[in-house]
Amino acid sequence: MSLYFHLRAVPPPALRNSAPWFQRLFEDDWDTVRERIGRHREEVLDKLYGDVELLYCGVPPNHAPEGPRTNVVLGGRPVFHDDPAVPPFLLLTASQVGRVAGYLRSTDFDGLWRDARPQLLRPYDMPETEPVVRGMFAATHRDLTAFYERAAEYGDAVVKWLVA
Repeated sequence: MSLYFHLRAVPPPALRNSAPWFQRLFEDDWDTVRERIGRHREEVLDKLYGDVELLYCGVPPNHAPEGPRTNVVLGGRPVFHDDPAVPPFLLLTASQVGRVAGYLRSTDFDGLWRDARPQLLRPYDMPETEPVVRGMFAATHRDLTAFYERAAEYGDAVVKWLVA
């Protein structure tokens, strides 16, 4: 089973603060989502989403203090699913999305990479893979930056969910 971490931008007037509504948001196909919320922007991280989180929050136990860094990937107010065995949804308000976009826009990827590099390369255990791995994280950083900047530009909130 593959796990994916989905992030969807939602205009605040369309947002419903309920687990069943969030469930439908992630079950619907893209066209249905566009109809319901007016426009659609989504980002999907594969099973390495936890490693992407390390890029922004630092190597445990030295996590970043609460703020934009901690909200990039796994941050947000939890909205619990009706089934306790299912991971909660995470919600970032429009103002939090704006702060995350500002953080990503101003951050230095090279600095993030330098700090997290040993931890991020450990699973690959081969020095020659570094350019490919670094490129993968750089592309994800660009995609997340574009996602959050667009969401902030429209004044959207962001809902996140770990989907199997």
